[in-house]
Formats: sequence, C-alpha cells, structure tokens
Amino acid sequence: MIYSANDLKQFFKNVVEMIEDKKDYLSELDRKLGDGDHGVTMSIGWQAVNEQLDSDLKDEEDCTKISMAVARTFLSAVGSSVGPLYATGLLRGAKIAGNKSELNDSDLVNYWAAFVDGVKERGGAEVGDKTMMDTLIPFSETLKKQFTETGEASLAFESAVEAAKQGMESTKDLLSKKGRSSRLGERSKGAIDPGAASAYLILSIFLDSIKSLQHY
Repeated sequence: MIYSANDLKQFFKNVVEMIEDKKDYLSELDRKLGDGDHGVTMSIGWQAVNEQLDSDLKDEEDCTKISMAVARTFLSAVGSSVGPLYATGLLRGAKIAGNKSELNDSDLVNYWAAFVDGVKERGGAEVGDKTMMDTLIPFSETLKKQFTETGEASLAFESAVEAAKQGMESTKDLLSKKGRSSRLGERSKGAIDPGAASAYLILSIFLDSIKSLQHY
C-alpha cells in the first residue's frame, strides 16, 4: 500500500467532517461524565486544522511537515487536556513519517504505534482507567501483532479498529479513574467515555481512508 501526502491530508479533512457530524453526540456523552463540551472542543480543534489544510498545507507534500502542522494547530486551538494528548501523538507520528511524500505499510503501522505511545506517555492512563487509552492501547497492540504475523497492513488495521471498538464499548462499565469524572465514583458507570469514543471514530475514519485507496 502506498499512502501519499495527499491521502494523509484527505484523512485529516475527513476527520474534520466526521467531528462536525458527531459533535453533539460526543458532547452528550460528556454531559454524563464531565463538562459536556468534548464535541465542541474537538470541533474547535479540527476546524482550526481545516483552515491550515486549506492554506499553508494546501500544496505540502511532506508527511512529516503535515502531521507536525496539524499537531501544533490542534494544540494552539484546544486549551483542554485533549489538545496536548493529540498533539503529542501526532508529533510522534510525524517523526516516523521521515519527511517522506509517500508512506508504505510499515510506515503506517509505525506511525500509529508511535501516536498511541505518545498519547499514553503524555496522559499516563492505562487500560481500565476509562479514558481514550481504552480505545488506543488495544488498537495499537492488535495492529502491531497482526502486522507482524501477516505483513498485511490493511488486514492489521481492520483487526485493530475492531479491537478499538471493543475497548471503547468496555468503558461503559468502568469506573472513571482520571480527570474530573473520577469524582463521580459509581455514578461514572453506564456511560461510554467521550474521549474513547472520539478516538475510535478517528481510527475508523483512517481505516475508511485506506479502504478507499485503489491500491488497497
């Protein structure tokens, strides 16, 4: 599989559209656990990214520069904790991209593995804490395992996104252990974590983007 700089930019564009579509849903999830603004916060960040994609990044062919610019734009637009988390992940992925205009199977797997590692190190959460890591860690572990076994990135991403979905859904029955929602105790049970949900949706969009490629 060859994933070009234009494919990467289109993926980010698709995330922008998805977040707008799911903004109310994500905020509704957050109303059960937090301030109720997760959808709005994500929208602000990704709309800023969209402006960057339409201006400074319009003709950019360097996957590293694209990912770094998206990271920095999202961080500057989003003041909440999700800003540094996504920015760190995207910056780690940018390093893996190696200033290439095209990414191969190994590059894509390593990009997302680095992304997850960056988010994990920045946030310090683990599986079971009822955060986005309940989505991201199963995704990354499955992705690396399946790619090592099969050498097929497309199949590995399919399995990984399914693992991410299961991880997201598992947050419904967990107690919050991080952030403001941890104060709710038993009352935090029964609701999917909004950060886990948005992370899953973004990973789903990436899977759709590689499925849409003619060389998939």
